[in-house]
Amino acid sequence: MTNSAEPLLAVRDLRTYFFTRAGIVKAVDGVDFEVQRGEIMGLVGESGSGKSNVCLSIVNLVSKPAGRIVSGQVLLEGRDLLQMKESQLRSVRGREVSMILQDPSSSLNPVLTIGVQVGEAAQAHESKRGRSLQLQIIDALKRVQIPSAETRLNEYPHQFSGGMRQRVVTAMAVACHPKVILADEPTTALDVTTQSQFLALLRGLRESGIGIVYVTHDLGVVAEICDRVAVMYAGQIVESGSVEEIFENPQHPYTAGLIASVPALGSGRGRLYQIEGDPPDPLSVSEACRFAPRCFKARSRCHAEAPPLIEVSPTRTYRCWYPLKNEPELALVDHFAPRSQ
Repeated sequence: MTNSAEPLLAVRDLRTYFFTRAGIVKAVDGVDFEVQRGEIMGLVGESGSGKSNVCLSIVNLVSKPAGRIVSGQVLLEGRDLLQMKESQLRSVRGREVSMILQDPSSSLNPVLTIGVQVGEAAQAHESKRGRSLQLQIIDALKRVQIPSAETRLNEYPHQFSGGMRQRVVTAMAVACHPKVILADEPTTALDVTTQSQFLALLRGLRESGIGIVYVTHDLGVVAEICDRVAVMYAGQIVESGSVEEIFENPQHPYTAGLIASVPALGSGRGRLYQIEGDPPDPLSVSEACRFAPRCFKARSRCHAEAPPLIEVSPTRTYRCWYPLKNEPELALVDHFAPRSQ
């Protein structure tokens, strides 16, 4: 996709493969997207679609030696992170690009205080010490709305609730005022109320100009917080666009199926729609359309040729031979109607 202004983050034809004894897993296979300053871009798809590997590839933290970034570019303000030496990348990770992982319990060291863990990035990247470091830690905790930050920085992870631990992990990510945050399903372990508070926190970070890549399988969260969304399936982006475009007029059958699977309050329509079948075996992904075995619109061409990525506009793309814009409206309603019990 193109944009008149240079994007904050641009991922171009990114390909990350895992070379195993059983064969090659194309975990990320030709992914393209952009993130502007102050924008939240959602990366959506089923488990195993490649979302987390995209984030790990951006900061070149793919598990080695099996995992390799075989081609592509990751441009941060025009600088290709994949061409940097490891020493250069260490100065970028945590300072310009940081990550929020989905399980704060595994991200925090139980024997170190919150203050020590939040301050590690500032020590490493900005050589902060003493009172200067303490003030930066307190500022990071306050940015994520942790009350009594001056005293709580001396506490340990077990003294915080799940939601507060997630805020601490976010404080670690924002301590050095990064330009980009990669949020990998950060609300998975949170209850609905705490999730809402956390999403409000991310919206506040966006207003400070931070670009956020938000990885999730929850379309409800995407509708609430994201500006744009890219839908992934089997290592590829099959559709992308603004949240309004995707939800109001999906073009790819997989996107439409995901949306139809979301429950609607007060609908009283029985069992939810489900996409038939399972995601493909990552070791034997088809070189034709990867969604064809599960697609209700699939024809012979879908099983024989890989569809190109069609650019409808600078903000809208899809990868399908027979997009839903050619489908009669009534047929769509009938197909995605929930099944009776």
